[in-house]
This record gives sequence, C-alpha cells and structure tokens, in this order.
Amino acid sequence: MLRFGAPSTTITSSTAVTTRVSPTTSSHIPFTVSPLSDSRRSSSYCFQQLLSCSSRLNSHRNKATAEAAETMSGSIVSASGSKQALISLSDKKDLDLLATGLQELGYTIVSTGGTASALEKAGINVTKVEELTKFPEMLDGRVKTLHPNVHGGILARRDQNHHMEALDKHNISTFELVVVNLYPFYEKVTSPNGVTFDDGIENIDIGGPTMIRAAAKNHKDVLVVVDTQDYPLVLEFLKGNKDDQQFRKKLAWKAFQHVASYDTAVSEWLWNQISPEDKFPPAFTLSHSLKSSLRYGENPHQKAAFYTDSSLSEFNGGGIATAIQHHGKEMSYNNYLDADAAWNCVCEFEKPTCVVVKHTNPCGVASRDDLIEAYHLAVKADPVSAFGGIVAFNKPVDEALARDIREFRSPTDGETRMFYEIVVAPSYTEKGLEILRGKSKTLRILEAKKNKSGKLSLRQVGGGWLAQDSDDLTPEEIKFDVVSKKVPEASELEDAKFAWLCVKHVKSNAIVIAKNNCMLGMGSGQPNRLESLRIALRKAGDEVKGAALASDAFFPFAWKDAVEEACESGIGMIAEPGGSIRDGDAVDCCNKYDVSLVFTGVRHFRH
Repeated sequence: MLRFGAPSTTITSSTAVTTRVSPTTSSHIPFTVSPLSDSRRSSSYCFQQLLSCSSRLNSHRNKATAEAAETMSGSIVSASGSKQALISLSDKKDLDLLATGLQELGYTIVSTGGTASALEKAGINVTKVEELTKFPEMLDGRVKTLHPNVHGGILARRDQNHHMEALDKHNISTFELVVVNLYPFYEKVTSPNGVTFDDGIENIDIGGPTMIRAAAKNHKDVLVVVDTQDYPLVLEFLKGNKDDQQFRKKLAWKAFQHVASYDTAVSEWLWNQISPEDKFPPAFTLSHSLKSSLRYGENPHQKAAFYTDSSLSEFNGGGIATAIQHHGKEMSYNNYLDADAAWNCVCEFEKPTCVVVKHTNPCGVASRDDLIEAYHLAVKADPVSAFGGIVAFNKPVDEALARDIREFRSPTDGETRMFYEIVVAPSYTEKGLEILRGKSKTLRILEAKKNKSGKLSLRQVGGGWLAQDSDDLTPEEIKFDVVSKKVPEASELEDAKFAWLCVKHVKSNAIVIAKNNCMLGMGSGQPNRLESLRIALRKAGDEVKGAALASDAFFPFAWKDAVEEACESGIGMIAEPGGSIRDGDAVDCCNKYDVSLVFTGVRHFRH
C-alpha cells in the first residue's frame, strides 16, 4: 500500500473512468481505477451511437440554462449515450469487483495496457484508450492518455453550453468516473535492492496524476477515485443515482492530497540524488497520514490527532510511531510523548537496560546483565515519580520479567503494587505477553523498533519550523579530557559515561548523578543549574559519595555555586562540556576537593 497520503474517504460520481499501463517490474500501490468503454463495435453500431450522441447533446443544450443553477451530479452521460468510466491502475486489487459493478450499472469502461488486459481476462468488455484517441501508445508508454479525447471528456463542464458544443464538434464523449492509481514510486525507491537513478525516473507517473487532477478539478461532474477501499462506497453511491456534492468534494480532496503526497516523495528522492549529504534543502514538503484521532491533546480542552510521517527518510526508521500495541487503552497525546522519550533513551544503551520516564524525563535508568535487577534499580531511583510512569526495556521481556513487573511493590512502602501507563520493549515472549496483559486492562503494551540514527529533527514555532540533526552522539564518539589533577579510575570514567548518556535525555538545565551503571538522582528543567544540582543530590541521598555527576552544559560559576556544592556533597567525578570563561574556577575547585573533572567539548541541551 502506498505509504504516503491521507486517510481514505469515499466520494461518488457518475463520470467516466480510464486505465493506463503500469511498469511490469513495479510493485503495486492501491489506487482507484475507472472503467473504459466496450471493445470494438461494428461501423453501423458506431453510426447509431453517433446519432444518439448528437441527440443527447442537443437535449443537454436545451436544459443547460435551467439546470446551470443546480448542482449537477453525473446525470449527463457520454456522447455515445452511455456513461463512461476511465480506469488506469498499477494496483489492480478488487478491479474485477469494481468493473463488474460498473458494467451492471451500464457503464462503458475505457482502459489502457495492463489494466485493459486484466479486464479482458476477467470477461469484462473494455474499450482500449487508443480506440478513443485514434493514436497508438508511444515513447515506451510515456504517452497514452495525454490527449484531448481523454482530457476533454474529463474536464468539460456539463453546465457550460460552449463546453458541450466543443465536445460535440470534436466527437468527444464525457467521462463520469475516473479511477486511477499511480506507479509505485515510493515502493520502488525504498526497495531492499535499491534503484538506479534512471529506473527511479521511469517510475515517476505523469499521465496518472494528470487524469486525477483533471477529474478532481471537475469533481462536480466527474467522480474521481484513488483508493481501492472506496470501491464499495462508490458503487453504492452510483446505484443510488443521487447527487451529493459533499461526497464528491471529499473524493476530490483525497485525490489532490494523494497526488501531493506522491510528488512530495519524488521531490525528496530527487533532492537526495542531488545533495545526499545536505538535509536542509531550500524548500521541502512533509507528507503525513492520520493514524488515529486522540481523545484530547495535552489537556482535555485541546483536540488532537496522531499522524505518521510518510517521508522516504522515515522508511523502516523505527520509533514509537510505528510501534505495535498489544494491549491496553488507546494511546493519548501525552502517552506518545512519554513513550517516545523512554524508548529513545533506552535504545542508547547496549547492555540490558531499563528506563523509567515521567513527563518525558528519565527518572530512573539502570543497566545490568539481569534485566529484572535493572528494572528494580530503575524504579528505586525515584519510586514516587515512577508510579504512573512509562517503563522501557532494550531487550525482550520474558515470562520472569513480566511476572516481576506485574507483582513488583513500591520501594517506598513495600506494599503498593506499582502502576504504569505503558511498557515498551523490542519484543515479548508469548508467555511474557500473556502475563503482562493480566496486570491491568488499561496497561498499554508496545512493541517498537529502534529509531534509525541520522534523522532530521523538526520542531514547530509560531509561523515556522526549526530543523536540526538528531542528537545521536554517544560517549564512544566523545573524548573525555581530564583537566583536574586527580585522574579518574576506569570505573569512575565508566560511571561518568553512563551519566553522560542519561543527561542528554533530561530536560535542561539537566544534572544526572550515577554510579555502577545506575542513575541515583536527576534534576531537570530548572532555570538555573544550581537548583537542578540540588534536586539531583536530594534524590541521590547518601549514595552520592563517590558517584559521577554529568551536566548537560558548562557551569557558569564554581565557587559557592554548583561545582563547589557538588564537591562538598561527596561527588567523586564531574563530567561537563566546558567552554565557560570561568572553566579555570571549576578546575581549581575540583582540585581543592580532590575531585576528578573531565571536559567533553559536547553540549546536550534539551528544551
């Protein structure tokens, strides 16, 4: 199925339908197709049809003035005296269902190439488009439907006498229905084996979008269909023989949105061919598809919805947007934000790790060979915040872990069973999933794939968007320069790297205190770094002695400020970016208290 475009909406109309030939090597994308006229007729029959056409057009002219003020919905038929449908499909799913239904309703089906062949095999009478155009398909199929005999029949306004007179003069029949879906460009350029530039270009559809746009523009008279899921509703609408302009407008909107999404993918692909290393083109368009309507936004008075990103860059990109929900209540706006924060954080770690998040901030993080132990330590870091939070694991959840999650009591009183909004992991054993489902009817259980690195990060501001590279740096890519007299032990440096990995996911101003691959305390979101430090120290308690501290940005002051307070508390090592004009004070302060200090040269602000 085509991965970009709007959610399906059905719209009906009595217009002609055309078909086109799709590349034989391309994969199928669902699109709507319009039926074509019957196979070749005898010359006497054609003469009768022309006479019928003239009579029909004259009758139409007499009624045009009286009916111009009314909305017209396909009551005008083609010059041949029958209603015409134009069908051109790459994805031929349910083509026989649609064509049979249209034939039963008296439609003549016009089609091209592969679609026409499929219709003939299904026993459906079909007129090939070249019989209409009196011109053969040419340029390796690039030119098939780009002809006045096709587009005149689509674009002619039935309430305009001069339009109908022009059709009469040139012996052009109207189309009441146009059913088209496009070459599978998205699927072609994202195929596992890749695609050459020339092959990608050949899979850019030209005739299809042209017919879709023409029919959508003239939607008052022509019904346009681009989604196979709309076939049953369209047939039902046509059977009713009634006008519904709202339905027609919805189908027209869907058609334009479909083409816009298609062109967005082409544009993104071409830019990547031109400047593969440049993520910031002079202009770009985003294509999103509605995944779900949400109960509300951040607050009950705010309406909200969730959309998936259909960009080529997001193909197989992982992340919460593509997670599978195995159990629980529907996801809310805040659930998505918190689950995304927890998943992004836990995926940073190679060792078995558990992350607990509350309001997008990790309040507990621990890595252990035993994932159950890691889970206990992550909750213990801040059990009050963990209650009602999100728990994320970077390894599969088995039966033993699931049972522990279900029964684990709060470390604060040893009695209260821990409650969570969401559990997210890369996979679950069958028994583990069964046990977790028994914890609560509301517990949301998500299975997600790791986020692909190198993505573009977008954030909206009033009237515009900010774009930046995602913050994908890991401690292994950063040099921890020792600037103090005391050189840290290997274990202390590992603690600093662990804290550094955690602090990049905490809202600024951010401080994380950690020891033995376990977060002991964190301070987040404070207007000044000193307050964040004090919060982190309070949460760490007596365990702060000898622990490592990481700061997401440099300390502007040292003496009688955050650095000195950290040293006085018993912190054994501090990791910070450096870069302050008072870095020397921080070094002197750490030397005075015999604390190791390292500069990373990398800041991790998170607003």
